[in-house]
Amino acid sequence: MTMVTTRTVEYVADNLTMIGHLALPAGGGRRPAVLVGPEGVGLGDVERRRADALAELGYVALAFDLHGGRYLDDPEEMLARCMPLLADTDRMRGIGHAALDVLRAEPRTDPDRIAAIGYGTGGAIALELGRDGVGLRAIATVNGLTTGRPGEAARIRCPVWAGVGSEDPIMPPAQRDAFSAEMQAAGVDWRLVVYGGALHAFHHPPVDHTTLPGVGYHPEHARRAWRDVIDLLTECLPTTE
Repeated sequence: MTMVTTRTVEYVADNLTMIGHLALPAGGGRRPAVLVGPEGVGLGDVERRRADALAELGYVALAFDLHGGRYLDDPEEMLARCMPLLADTDRMRGIGHAALDVLRAEPRTDPDRIAAIGYGTGGAIALELGRDGVGLRAIATVNGLTTGRPGEAARIRCPVWAGVGSEDPIMPPAQRDAFSAEMQAAGVDWRLVVYGGALHAFHHPPVDHTTLPGVGYHPEHARRAWRDVIDLLTECLPTTE
């Protein structure tokens, strides 16, 4: 295993002091970089470990914060924060851009080679960066198959990969269809993987707090979804360029 170094980074977004997790690969010189967006509960150890795993593969990775350093393990509090956020395109983009600025400012980051991946709310934010015309190399979203303001998906300039569980009641077939139609109409290079039998947040190991109905871990599909994300990065953002 290569030596990865990590540190927390503080920055301001959404009128909060955010506390992100930055993971740097071994060695020196500029590297391709990946933004990692968390589920609606906020930044936790699962996303920190994903950033570390990406750094082991040679990427600079920033797992960004949603809630000013807080992890919202009360579903009602999480919904009260996330539902207005998901309805406010500009707020989502603000959170994404603030994290992107931190990632670009890291001296190890190649600012021309950045991808954004995210889960749930974090995936919706990754998509909004694309719809805002940010020059990303790839976007991956798991569970966060949100649609944007009319016409703005045409600004997406990179491949988009989306994954969702077939039994996810929070992202039901109608939402998947709307997302697919938006991407197709915009001429985006997109793909959607539906993981059979999986619920919402199927990628996230079990937690010791109450979750929303329709949330459940599916270990096989969790591994497959991670592999699919890595395949996207390998294709669109190789570490040997």
